[in-house]
Amino acid sequence: MNIQDFKTLPILAILRGISARDIRPIVETSVSAGLKTVEITMNTDNACGLIRDTVKEAAGRLTVGAGTVLSVDDVKRSADAGAVFIVSPVFQPEVVSYCRANGLPVFPGALTPQEIYDAWEGGASMVKVFPSKFFGPSYFREIKGPLHQVELLACGGVTADNVGEFFRCGASAVAFGASIFRKEWIAERRFDLIGGEIKMLIEHFEMSNVK
Repeated sequence: MNIQDFKTLPILAILRGISARDIRPIVETSVSAGLKTVEITMNTDNACGLIRDTVKEAAGRLTVGAGTVLSVDDVKRSADAGAVFIVSPVFQPEVVSYCRANGLPVFPGALTPQEIYDAWEGGASMVKVFPSKFFGPSYFREIKGPLHQVELLACGGVTADNVGEFFRCGASAVAFGASIFRKEWIAERRFDLIGGEIKMLIEHFEMSNVK
């Protein structure tokens, strides 16, 4: 994964709790809607198998990474399956160090200014501010005041209505998950609804003129 390429459309989809039968429609829906980057969480059953299948199905049309990574072993297994970037809900120095040493972009989670600074100084490609929904876009403006050099990824509570505001307040990227990849829509095979929501999110990002 090239971070500069990611920044051209800095929107990351989080896939959690999906199954093998969901891979093809999710990939086709995501590509058709204009999405370019997805992660599959490691606490999903058969996560590595799903990563492998998604990489194969996407055939270069999506950049695929691993999320909810909590150990170096998780990194190794997901990378062997084809993941090309790593996301974690927390900052674990050994995970970040391993990713840096092996050329894997890594997005550790943090929330407080101290946690964010520690993760950035520890080698994060971007720091995932999680959960963002309890603080909102204005929190990013406050963090970027003293920590202007830190690249921040908003995760939690990102919608089409507020995505532009997150970027205007200093986010370098955003992530979304179950708010669009809803369990009931996947179960009912309503991928048209999922695709429509992804398109809307991307359109609102593009209208914000912050690329």
